[in-house]
Amino acid sequence: MSLRNSRHQFFASALLATVALTLPAHAEEPRIVSVGGSTTEIVYALSAGDTLVGVDSTSLYPSVATDLPDIGYVRQLSAEGLLSLTPDLILAGAEAGPPAALQQSASAGVEIVKLEEGFTPEDVYAHVATVGAALGREDEVAELVETLKADIGHALGEVAAVSSKPRVLFMLQAGRGPMLVSGRHTAADAMIELAGGVNAVTEFDGYKPFSPEAATVAAPDIILMTDQTVEALGGAEKILTDASLAPTPAARNGRLVTMDALYLAGFGPRLGHAILDLASKLHPEHDFTPLPERPWTKAQ
Repeated sequence: MSLRNSRHQFFASALLATVALTLPAHAEEPRIVSVGGSTTEIVYALSAGDTLVGVDSTSLYPSVATDLPDIGYVRQLSAEGLLSLTPDLILAGAEAGPPAALQQSASAGVEIVKLEEGFTPEDVYAHVATVGAALGREDEVAELVETLKADIGHALGEVAAVSSKPRVLFMLQAGRGPMLVSGRHTAADAMIELAGGVNAVTEFDGYKPFSPEAATVAAPDIILMTDQTVEALGGAEKILTDASLAPTPAARNGRLVTMDALYLAGFGPRLGHAILDLASKLHPEHDFTPLPERPWTKAQ
């Protein structure tokens, strides 16, 4: 080999080494914590579940999410718990709190993406877009939103063909707290309307403690509860024979409808299926055309 060629190879190698040193190292996958059951569902629906390093205790679907470290209840977070997983990004559902825990995490250098509260299909599309943008999954967002619009459109079209409008009373047992009923501007209120029912309680916004007298006045045709509430209260028969509900048309006719809490009120990627499933329970006389299963609606 000539001296000239040797020098040429030496300088070429040196140049490559210099370039290699100046190029940024390949970034590791971001460490992401998801707070809120529907927020976690969106992450998995966008095929980004492998980016998660932790979730909150309401992130129960898909079931693989429950294998991840649990940072506590969505409304009672601590900065210590969040930061213990050394996240780069926290995806926080609208219910995530308290604000101080998120603020302290942000002060520690963690990016916080907070979703806005909303109980409409449009809010679901916006949440998908927000989460997808934070994850860099814009292509997946477009495909998912298109499918969700088709599913929800189908469900609402089916509901539009129903003539009955049953009065529905939603009751919720919140942990060890009092029994609550849903007024206006709640996820339950929105779901009842989307599924072709009428909320039996419209005198107030949000949730208030249950009153037997108010339940009698509301005269619901159907009592709606979460599966978790029914289990906590000892089963459907015990609920329908309770003296406080016995005077209602719902109890007299044995009309207690139950659904999983996150499925019913999550307003996540399964919304179209949840609307149709609730509608079929509120209107058993109607023959609904089912939706096809999606990857994010199958048991996982």
